[in-house]
Amino acid sequence: MIADFHFIRPWLLLLLLFPALILWLASRSGDVRSQWKSMIAPHLLDSLVVDGSGGSGIRPSWLLAGILVLGIVGAAGPTWQREPPPFVDDTAPLVIAVDLSQTMDAIDVTPSRIERAKLKIKDVIDARQGARTAIVAYAGTAHLVLPPTEDAALLESYSDALATRLMPRAGKDTAAALELADNLLEKERASGTILLLTDGIEEAASKAIESNSNGIIILGVGTSAGGPVKTPDGGFVSDASGSRLLPKLDLAKLEEIGKATGADVATVTDDDTDVRWIAERVRSNFAQQQAKEGDRWRDLGWWLTLPLTVAMACSFRKGWVVRTSAVLLAVHMFSPDGARADGLMDMWLTQDQQGRIAFERGEFDAAAGHFADPMWRGVALYRAGKFQEAVDAFASVDTAESWYDQGNSLLHLGKFEEAVAAYGKALEKRKGWAEAIANLAVAQQLLDAQKEKQEEQPSEAPDSVQFDDKGKQGKEGTINVAEQTSEMWMKNINVSPADLMARKFSTEAGRTSQ
Repeated sequence: MIADFHFIRPWLLLLLLFPALILWLASRSGDVRSQWKSMIAPHLLDSLVVDGSGGSGIRPSWLLAGILVLGIVGAAGPTWQREPPPFVDDTAPLVIAVDLSQTMDAIDVTPSRIERAKLKIKDVIDARQGARTAIVAYAGTAHLVLPPTEDAALLESYSDALATRLMPRAGKDTAAALELADNLLEKERASGTILLLTDGIEEAASKAIESNSNGIIILGVGTSAGGPVKTPDGGFVSDASGSRLLPKLDLAKLEEIGKATGADVATVTDDDTDVRWIAERVRSNFAQQQAKEGDRWRDLGWWLTLPLTVAMACSFRKGWVVRTSAVLLAVHMFSPDGARADGLMDMWLTQDQQGRIAFERGEFDAAAGHFADPMWRGVALYRAGKFQEAVDAFASVDTAESWYDQGNSLLHLGKFEEAVAAYGKALEKRKGWAEAIANLAVAQQLLDAQKEKQEEQPSEAPDSVQFDDKGKQGKEGTINVAEQTSEMWMKNINVSPADLMARKFSTEAGRTSQ
């Protein structure tokens, strides 16, 4: 701690010359003999000067100098502790790698291993509101489900659609999943953690886990007794002898791999103990990595407000005058906590800083009203669910990030064609952006599916009026094709992620085999 002690803004210590100057001037002004010695003879001066009566040993000039010293030292930022960057990522990024091999359909845990894993994914996402999370699925091949995102609804939608039937190739390739997860975390600006939800790890993957630079958490799904593996038609998988296959969770082997590689190992629980353990390990991995790599130091100058308060209290003694400038300086240096009152916010904080405070409190509507920066305002509106207003805010900035965020907002609005165009603009400005490429593929597939649905509808124009000409006995009616299409699309949207992932995984597996 002593070795790390330093000042964040050491150049402000030069201002310590100012209180020294005050003390010197005060001593000069209080020396009556030096002021009159040139006018009165020395032998008469001693008789004419009357010394003041004894009183407090603390003079106003000393108090003023002490207040200034405390304020200057506090403003210089004494510190000996590091802290993570506040505007990079408030929480650590996490990649959840889900094992979708056939044994994950075993029913030794209810309702099945894969369904229990999906429930745990939802709980982890709920516990990490506002944090960036990605999902990877793997069996014989590994595939990206979603790149790192803060959109909890999107994460839950795609995690709910995960199923073993989506995987194009049987087997278990944990090393490929780790490699894909590493590539995702390399693009993040903060150290991350990889969570493996699996019922077993092959020997070949141990080396990949050991050499991984990110934190690894292994959560075993299943029981040591094992259970039958259910098939889509309601039957059970049998081995070569015709007996039911009963894959077991080899916890001892997982723990052995954990000890050899340094990975954290646990098994699923019926309550949220495992979820809280995962959240704690993610935070711990992030904090440890930031302590090694971070270059930000925690400003501890605010502790000097305690002695400063005592010194300020003394200034109210009768006959003592403390300059207003000293008071304003002290308030200015130590106001972040006290300046949160509505009346002082504008005095000490910019609009963007006020918006950031509201954003961190989850008050996204209020944050959007404060932010002057259009990107931050757009993010706040997006988090508040005001997607059209978010599009308008992002549109005022012509950057790759702005177009990417516009695409995300347009997806929520169901404007898939416009979303495709927005992602295309983002890729024009930032070539090879993995997240934009992935979202563009999703938007294009949603657009294709929407067009297919529309083609299945009758060709009459929306809101057209049809008449029954048979004897003019029929009733006038209206067919709103657009409304019917929207309703049908909303009914089918829940199964769309599974279909999209199945097509995507199959295409990617075909490319790797060529």
